[in-house]
Amino acid sequence: MALTTSAEAPLPVGQVSRLIGGWIDRLGAVWVEGQITQLSRRPGAGVVFLTLRDPSHDISVSVTCYRQVFDAVADVVSEGARVVVHAKPEWYAPRGQLSLRAAEIRPVGIGELLARLEQLKRSLAAEGLFAVERKRPLPFLPQLIGLVCGRASAAERDVLEVARRRWPAVRFEVRNVAVQGVHAVPQVVRAVRELDRMDDVDVIVVARGGGSVEDLLPFSDEQLVRAVAECRTPVVSAIGHEPDAPLLDLVADLRAATPTDAAKKVVPDVREELERVRSLRDRALRCVRGLLEREERGLAHALARPVMEHPQRMVEERQAQVDALVARGRRVLGHLLDRADSELAHTHARVVALSPAATLERGYAVLQRADGAVVRSPDVVAEDEELRARVAGGAFAVRRVDGGGAVVPRP
Repeated sequence: MALTTSAEAPLPVGQVSRLIGGWIDRLGAVWVEGQITQLSRRPGAGVVFLTLRDPSHDISVSVTCYRQVFDAVADVVSEGARVVVHAKPEWYAPRGQLSLRAAEIRPVGIGELLARLEQLKRSLAAEGLFAVERKRPLPFLPQLIGLVCGRASAAERDVLEVARRRWPAVRFEVRNVAVQGVHAVPQVVRAVRELDRMDDVDVIVVARGGGSVEDLLPFSDEQLVRAVAECRTPVVSAIGHEPDAPLLDLVADLRAATPTDAAKKVVPDVREELERVRSLRDRALRCVRGLLEREERGLAHALARPVMEHPQRMVEERQAQVDALVARGRRVLGHLLDRADSELAHTHARVVALSPAATLERGYAVLQRADGAVVRSPDVVAEDEELRARVAGGAFAVRRVDGGGAVVPRP
C-alpha cells in the first residue's frame, strides 16, 4: 500500500530500505535468462558471485548462489556463457542493493539457442524484414565507406587492405566495437546508427571473422536486426565465414561470405574498370571504323555506277528519245495536216461543183421577178413583165414580148 510522506514528515532511509526489502521478499522465484559477464569463485568461500547481463540491452543484475549450486554446472559454465537461472530476488538493506539468489543454474545449449534463433527468424520474416524488395542497391563507387569491426582485427585489416588495393582513393570511417560478448550488441547498434546518420557515408560494412555459434550470437540479436532494417544507408553483412549465417545476413542489403569478399563486392577494382573502359573504347572504335568503312564502300559503289561516271549519258539518252518523239510527232502531225488538206480540197471541189455560180459559168441564167422571186415556170410571168436575168458575168433586164413565153432583153 502507498505511503503518506511529506517534506515535514519524511521516512528514514533505513525504513525505506526495509520497506523495499519487504516488497521484494513477497516476490516469488523467477526463471531468468542472461549471459555471465563476471564470475567470482573465491577459494574456500561457500558462495559464488556472478553478474548476469542482458546481451540486447545495457542491463545487468548481481546473482549469488551456494557453491554446490554452481559446482553442478561448473564444467560447462564460464564467463560469456548463456544460462537460465531459477532465483528469488533479494534486497540487501545495508547497501540498498538488489540481487538474485540462484537455486538452480542451467546452461543454454546450442540446440536450444538455434531453436530460439529459428523462431526469431520466422517472426522477423513474417514482418517482412528479410523481403527482397527491401534490399537497396549498393553504389557503384562509394566515396566513403563506414566500417564496423573489432579493434585491430583481421577483418578490419582484410577489408581495408583489399579495398585500397582495388581502389586506392577509397576512404573509410571506421568504428571499432566489441564483436562478441555482452557489450557487442549495444556497441554495434550504436556504431551502425551513428554511421547511418552521416550523410557522406555511402555504404556500411559490418565485418567480423569466423567463430563459434556463441561468438556470433550478437549478430543474430533482434535489436541489431531491427536497427539495420531501419537504416537509410545500404548495409553489407560480412560476418564469419561461408557456412556462418547470422540473422544479420538476411536483413542486410548484401551478404558477403567473408570480410575480404565484402571489400571486393563494395569497391570496384580500378584495374578491371580501366580494362573495361579500354575494352569499351576499342569496341566503340571498331564500331565507328566499321561504320565508316561500310559507308565508304557504299559511296565507292555508288560512284562506280555508270550514271555517276557519265552523268550526261542519261540526258543524252533522254535527248535521243525526245528527238525521236518530236520527229514522230511532226510526221504524225504532217500526215494529219496532209489528210485534212486533201479532205478540204475535195470538199472545196464538191462545194464549187455544186455552187450556183458554177452552173452560171456553164451558160445558165437565173430569172428573177421584181420582188426577187426566182422564175421557175413561164406561167408565172405576165406578158411584157420586166424580169431580171442573172448570168455568170453579171445581170441585165429582160421582158416577155409574146404570148408564147419568149423573153427578150429589154432595150
